[in-house]
Amino acid sequence: MPVLNRIAALAPDMKEWRRHLHTIPELSFDLHQTSAYVAERLREIGVDEIHEGIARTGIVAIINGQGDGPTIGLRADMDALPIKEMTGVDYASGTPGKMHACGHDGHTAMLLGSAKYLTETRRFKGRVALLFQPAEEDGGGGQVMVQEGVMDRFGITQVYGIHNVPNLPFGHFHTAPGPLMAAVDTLTVTLSGRGGHAATPHETIDPVVAVVGMVSAIQTILTRNMNPIEQGVISVTQIHAGTVSNVIPETAMFQATIRSFDPDVRAMFKERLHTLIEGHALAYGVKAEIDYDWGYPATVNEPDSTAFAVEVAREVAGEGAVEPEAPREMGAEDFSYMLEARPGAYLFLGTGPGAGLHHPKFDFNDEAAPIGASFFARIVERALPL
Repeated sequence: MPVLNRIAALAPDMKEWRRHLHTIPELSFDLHQTSAYVAERLREIGVDEIHEGIARTGIVAIINGQGDGPTIGLRADMDALPIKEMTGVDYASGTPGKMHACGHDGHTAMLLGSAKYLTETRRFKGRVALLFQPAEEDGGGGQVMVQEGVMDRFGITQVYGIHNVPNLPFGHFHTAPGPLMAAVDTLTVTLSGRGGHAATPHETIDPVVAVVGMVSAIQTILTRNMNPIEQGVISVTQIHAGTVSNVIPETAMFQATIRSFDPDVRAMFKERLHTLIEGHALAYGVKAEIDYDWGYPATVNEPDSTAFAVEVAREVAGEGAVEPEAPREMGAEDFSYMLEARPGAYLFLGTGPGAGLHHPKFDFNDEAAPIGASFFARIVERALPL
């Protein structure tokens, strides 16, 4: 079964919705215009319930099927990024320094398209819970929605999500059972020594030398503490110290991103980082202030739900357009919190050639919206058959 005919007919609506959302990008939890626009469309569509103000600006909309049954959750993220748009399109961002550079406008339009189809047809039992989520890029809106009890409040038994991927073949789905995307943590270390003239280093406690030693030692965690068959990466992304060539600074800092899939590896990274930094601080005579921020956990697809999602994707896209054992991604995603709360699956949808995610020239391919909306609709009709 290819793209559903009724959803194909909704392509102009989804394009209009998506492009309007593209003009009003908002960040994190501050999605007041975006949320109001989505709620207005949902009222026009005629869903049965609209619950606003969830995770501040999120929405849960309910569509009732024909008869009793479970509730399937479908999620779309709605937030944009703090990037200056350079697409030159006539529907470009109207807010300087903000743009939809990750396609969340497209995700929202796809979910609205599936909502219109499911409301019109209702060829399913039970209920659908449409989860319009804020703050995927920054703030963990998925975690907040789960903490606010949306899974229990609305009786959600399974949950599914999609992310567009430019330069993946158009209309192709990629996913895999188990860990699909990494956990992401952030390390910030501030070192305090004793500054002074560079001509008399013996009178100082040099934090620059300490930073160099720590950053070099950190890489041994991957080569000597992590099982070689596991996957993970630690990347030091910032080092700041000093202002002029002839002064040893009082302080220095560095920051790193830590990516992993296995919870034991994640815990080991944290323990070893603390041990190495504290040991080097003692050796170099500096004081180390360590801020270790636990970020999003790994996005782990439940195997049975993933197998089901692959079947549905093959119905929509065709047998050869679905990769069911796709490689893991080191990127992170707060849909992970929803998958910790309920079984489900996350899939990537190829949108063809174009600028990459988070690029100032990125623009969602509107031709992909009917494919994503059909996938969402068929997930419901297949999981909750009449």
